Amino acid sequence: MVAAIDVSPPKSSFLQNSHQTTRNPHSCFLGGASLHQGFPLQLNIQKRKRYIINLVVASNNSSSGGDGGRFYLNFTGFPFPLGPFFNRRTTRTEVVKDCMWLFEQEQALGFSSVSTNTRMTVIKLKSGGLWIHAPIAPTKECIKLVKELGAPVEYIVLPTFAYEHKIFVGPFSRKFPRAQTWVAPRQWSWPLNFPLEFFGIFRSKTLIDEDLSTPWGNEIEQKVLSSPEVGIGPYVEVAFYHKKTRTLLVTDAVIFVPAQPPECISNASLLAAAQNGLAVKILSKGRDVPDGPVIDNKMNRQKGWERMVLQILFLGPSNLLEPKASFGQMSQKLIVSPIVKTLVFSKVPEKVRDWIDRITRDWAFKRIIPAHFAAPVNASRSDFLAAFGFLDELLGTSYVRRPSISLLFTSIMGKAGSYFPPDDMKTLSSLDQFLVSIGAVKKTVSGRK
Repeated sequence: MVAAIDVSPPKSSFLQNSHQTTRNPHSCFLGGASLHQGFPLQLNIQKRKRYIINLVVASNNSSSGGDGGRFYLNFTGFPFPLGPFFNRRTTRTEVVKDCMWLFEQEQALGFSSVSTNTRMTVIKLKSGGLWIHAPIAPTKECIKLVKELGAPVEYIVLPTFAYEHKIFVGPFSRKFPRAQTWVAPRQWSWPLNFPLEFFGIFRSKTLIDEDLSTPWGNEIEQKVLSSPEVGIGPYVEVAFYHKKTRTLLVTDAVIFVPAQPPECISNASLLAAAQNGLAVKILSKGRDVPDGPVIDNKMNRQKGWERMVLQILFLGPSNLLEPKASFGQMSQKLIVSPIVKTLVFSKVPEKVRDWIDRITRDWAFKRIIPAHFAAPVNASRSDFLAAFGFLDELLGTSYVRRPSISLLFTSIMGKAGSYFPPDDMKTLSSLDQFLVSIGAVKKTVSGRK
């Protein structure tokens, strides 16, 4: 069992042109399923109870030094902690004037050179208060950028079970003690299934599928995907629809990989990924791998980003030495992450199909905001359905949907939209087969062969 001490003091056509807000003068992600939930400092199991109130999974201490308020101590996550461990830059983008903003920070996998961005979405309600989706690390810089919006935080929402989003809800809510906290149902953690209080989340309310009685129900609707257990636990994600701006908010359901790295990812991280390390040598297909320092230039930063993306999407892509071809096939389009598709959605296709059908039937959205990679994404219901075209093959022709020309187009485009390079899928497919063989992941929970 592990925990961390809270030491805080008392352009594709898909992408929308967003307005940049005035940033802090000091301002300079797995699209994959979270397969682990964990905690960092080892504790004696007999001492757990007396620590449970004082220990939470995220710790922070705003520094008064010259770091621009970006210091955040974080060594949580089992078996790999989520970085950066000490310093997180926050960027803020205004999507809809005086109504919707995106806050982003870098998120790294353990001690590796793999990073992506993780996103918090903030919406101003008619009441004048703020509704916050998927909180990020509450650094001094982040909280300052939120307070600059000049409105009180009324609601903090955890839209998933996933650890990388759950970890910051408790610390963030303590910065705004008057705000109500709402969480997705069926929360769980691994290797030990702790209650939410262990994560520092107290007095929270549970999000219910299609519940219009929430305080924001007249403005933001919600639909819950709550699957049977696909392995060590269920997959749970809540989609939201902001009616005024016709915006769909998801967590990990779909992603849009941008051609260029997100602004919040540091050059140091990009250059580290551009180094020809062990992973590159293993996946080089026997080619000569040059050694030597990496020069800080645009080409090497781009190479670092492409390598990061392929490792995030495929775990073990076919060729990290020359990532451009595979990256080109995976970027600049709305897709379901290969990890989520393989290890989660393919196990519960009926549940997923019902969820996306309800979303596209009831919500006429024109943009999508996922919690990772690019956003906002200019996408319609047909684009969203196209990303899930692989479900047609899993469910077979016996699955009947509403007939329409748009859905016929979606079915055709979906197969192209969900295409993944076969060589890059080998490691992930082998991992899936291994996890199925040992019972960690189910082959299917739908009753179909």
